[in-house]
Amino acid sequence: MSITQPAPSPEGTDSGVRITDVEALYLRLPDFDEARTDSSRDALVIRISTDAGVTGYGEVDSSPLVVKAIVESPASHTIARGLRELLIGRDPRDVRRLWHDMYEATLYVGRTGVVIHAMAGIDIALWDLNGKLLGQPVHTLLGGAHRTEIRAYASNMFQFSLEANAERALAAVEAGFTAMKFGWEPFGADAATDVKIVKTIRDAIGPDVDLAIDAGLVWDAKTAIQRIKLLEPFDLLWMEEPLHPDDLRGYKRVSEAVDLPIAAGEEECTRDGFRRLMDEGRIDVVQIDVTRVGLTQAIQIAGDAAQRGLPVANHTFTTDLNAAASLHFLAAVPNALICEYCVEPSELSRHLVQPSIEMVDGMAQIPQGPGLGVEPDPEVMDRFLWRG
Repeated sequence: MSITQPAPSPEGTDSGVRITDVEALYLRLPDFDEARTDSSRDALVIRISTDAGVTGYGEVDSSPLVVKAIVESPASHTIARGLRELLIGRDPRDVRRLWHDMYEATLYVGRTGVVIHAMAGIDIALWDLNGKLLGQPVHTLLGGAHRTEIRAYASNMFQFSLEANAERALAAVEAGFTAMKFGWEPFGADAATDVKIVKTIRDAIGPDVDLAIDAGLVWDAKTAIQRIKLLEPFDLLWMEEPLHPDDLRGYKRVSEAVDLPIAAGEEECTRDGFRRLMDEGRIDVVQIDVTRVGLTQAIQIAGDAAQRGLPVANHTFTTDLNAAASLHFLAAVPNALICEYCVEPSELSRHLVQPSIEMVDGMAQIPQGPGLGVEPDPEVMDRFLWRG
């Protein structure tokens, strides 16, 4: 699967576009419960400026201040460098070259984890920047769009009462969604409660709306098999991340023991990690968070999944900047299944970018403007900017 990039200027006619700054901007709601596994309440935005006056934006769903340090840190030595100083003065059109150089310059501290997350946010901002330079949407630069819209599911945190879960589910249906997902705490504590929670949601939405469950890494393989079989009568779309992400042998056991599709991948950030999850873990749905892998890698991972006959979906639970980047990715690959769209009532998640992601009858519309087709709202950025 190829990636189209801006062609380099012929020798002697270089337009001279150069990166002048790379900023890591931590945005955070003023108050929230840090014990809740909800990443919709803060965000790390990457902003890349150029001497051409064009700016690109990306996002990272990770540990924001650690990412900020990786971007801003001065070099310790040749293979432990900060990403900002590496990129200043470079040509932003060299997207894949810059990915390679960032990887090589962080070999001592990176190769996986949060360093790749930081690279991913920069990668998204570079694609946004190049789309703006060329006046083209990112999905065109990624090889062309297979679709102009894709079905979306409303992604929710589980609530702490049955009534609140039912209310959330009905609100998604009323908003036009034909699919939804609930995840994380308090799910997974005991079988009776899990069944009661899922039954409540299914009873509220009826049989015609798809329902997925994110277990939130709570079980071992044997427990996961038992719980999934208990939940089979509720006709689930998939069971997501029932196990610890390192338990590849357990994923294989679960996938082979149940008929329900098993989805996972949001904890991965490298192509090799996804290959192991597909080949050793035998998952059924490959979930890719572009703010943790970058658009450059995401296209490659989707190609690896396609070779194995597997569909891909995004993982998105931060802001509409992440959602926009994910939609360009999902537009550009033939094996995209569905789009996760976070519906948590976070002011940051809902209002960071303009225009908002458009939903029509449960279908997310692929942005068509230059770059990502959305821009962060300066007022929102300033209001939630963490100033230490």
